[in-house]
Amino acid sequence: MLADLTIENLGVIPQSTLELSEGLTVLTGETGAGKTMVVTGLRLLCGGRADASRVRSGADKAVAEGRFLVDSLAEQDRESALAVLEDAGGAVDEAGEVIALRSVSAQGRSRAYLGGRSTPAATLAQFTEQLLTIHGQNDQLRLLNADRQREALDRFEPKIGPILREYTDAFRRWRKLSKEYEQKLRSRQELALESDRLQFAIDEIQAVDPQPGEDQELVSTIRKLEGLDALKEAASSALAAIDGAEVLGDFGGDTPGGASDAVGLAHSALIGVEESELASIAQRLDAVSSELSELSGELGRFLGGLPADSEQLEQLLQRQQDIKKLTRKYAPDIDGVLLWLAKAEQKLAQLDASPEALEALQREVEQAQSRMESLGARVSAARVSAAQHLGRLVSQELQGLAMPKARFEVRITEQTPQVHGYDAVEFLLAPNAALEAKPLATSASGGELSRVMLALEVILSTGSHGTTLVFDEVDAGVGGKAAVEIGRRLAKLAQHHQVIVVTHLPQVAAYADTHLHVAKDVGETSVTSGVSNLDAQQRTEELSRMLAGLDDTETGKAHARELLERAQREVEAMRG
Repeated sequence: MLADLTIENLGVIPQSTLELSEGLTVLTGETGAGKTMVVTGLRLLCGGRADASRVRSGADKAVAEGRFLVDSLAEQDRESALAVLEDAGGAVDEAGEVIALRSVSAQGRSRAYLGGRSTPAATLAQFTEQLLTIHGQNDQLRLLNADRQREALDRFEPKIGPILREYTDAFRRWRKLSKEYEQKLRSRQELALESDRLQFAIDEIQAVDPQPGEDQELVSTIRKLEGLDALKEAASSALAAIDGAEVLGDFGGDTPGGASDAVGLAHSALIGVEESELASIAQRLDAVSSELSELSGELGRFLGGLPADSEQLEQLLQRQQDIKKLTRKYAPDIDGVLLWLAKAEQKLAQLDASPEALEALQREVEQAQSRMESLGARVSAARVSAAQHLGRLVSQELQGLAMPKARFEVRITEQTPQVHGYDAVEFLLAPNAALEAKPLATSASGGELSRVMLALEVILSTGSHGTTLVFDEVDAGVGGKAAVEIGRRLAKLAQHHQVIVVTHLPQVAAYADTHLHVAKDVGETSVTSGVSNLDAQQRTEELSRMLAGLDDTETGKAHARELLERAQREVEAMRG
């Protein structure tokens, strides 16, 4: 429920606060007084388009602020509204109210706030969707739209919603699989060529079977093998110099010619000499002998690790050529080639255009279609049943709205599967039982369309409570007895909802629990409007003015008083 609405610098209204209550509230005033600005403020709170032309001349910005009570809502609507509020980071204030605000600058920039937090206008629309519904003359035209008619029927029957959500999921899965199947079928030849290309490349890489980092290892190994003879000769000569050839020593006689043996002999010659300087040299010769022994071992191990022949070099050179062939075609190095291989294998699996793969996908499509058709049939059955029931109820409501012979029908025809089902829904109206019912767009006048929309709202709102319903001159083109009946229906609707009506009809205004009046003051340099809450006497005067402009005559006041008293007695009887 909307507790109050504050408007600042919107159109001709510089500042005004409307304190709203439960039941039926009417808003009246002369044409051009600013009633439309009240509805404009409400539309801004519903996330409607921000129009800079609505900002009062000379003002920086226009503001619409509403305080909503969510506790009055039905449980599901309340939970939905609070979930939007929580997601937006807003909160219910200490009074149990949620404040929504929308501002529009003179330059056209718009800002929205919900529960104390800045938020997009779309979030504001999501929140107020659960609390506030506006019906205007443009909304009547939207009723002629086939989608709006289908949505109204689905809203009427609560069972349709859950099944429809399941159907929608099934439809989207079927459509996705169908498109995938058709695409693969159409491009089967292209897929086959691409598949062959990928398979050839995969086979080529797998035949070489490269290992991570192998290209760098080959460079190092081949560099060694290319200088194999020189390496062998250098290492062998060094080893021979240490351990190898027979030489004639300075001490005479044949002795081993290796440096290691020569150092050993020198060390032996000095062992046991007590002279300190020679003893020191002997120690150093012992260290040299140990170092030469280690060097001899390292040279031996190096020679032992060299290939025994040059055939291995040929094999490695050939391997290197095979590796380079891959790196020229697929990636700069072998690690990149292996990454390309993994991606190619994954893509090949997705591009599987084999008959087996297509058959498997076709089976998935058929299963998805079967589920979609099953759920679609359930949705259609529920809609057909609901259509008959809704047709009867709306016809009864229309008969009570001074259309005693009118017949309302809901026609359902089958169509190709859509996201919303297999059904095209169309509202039809016949002026009497003898004539064929025709689409609303061709059979209903403006006044009849107003009554159809009101009848639908009365019926569709039966299962909920606590929301705010706004009717902006939906009684245009209606008068006399029909106007009285519209007033009664709005009063009936207000038993479970907060109803706000902008009207020119005294027959409607007489049924209100609260009567707000918009008055315009034309000054020398500006025009301003304000909203006031009328007491009983003021209501009588306003109704007298609305009846025939007789607000200053006793006859007019007497007529207005009678109209008001009779309407209020009926309202009391409804509550009784």
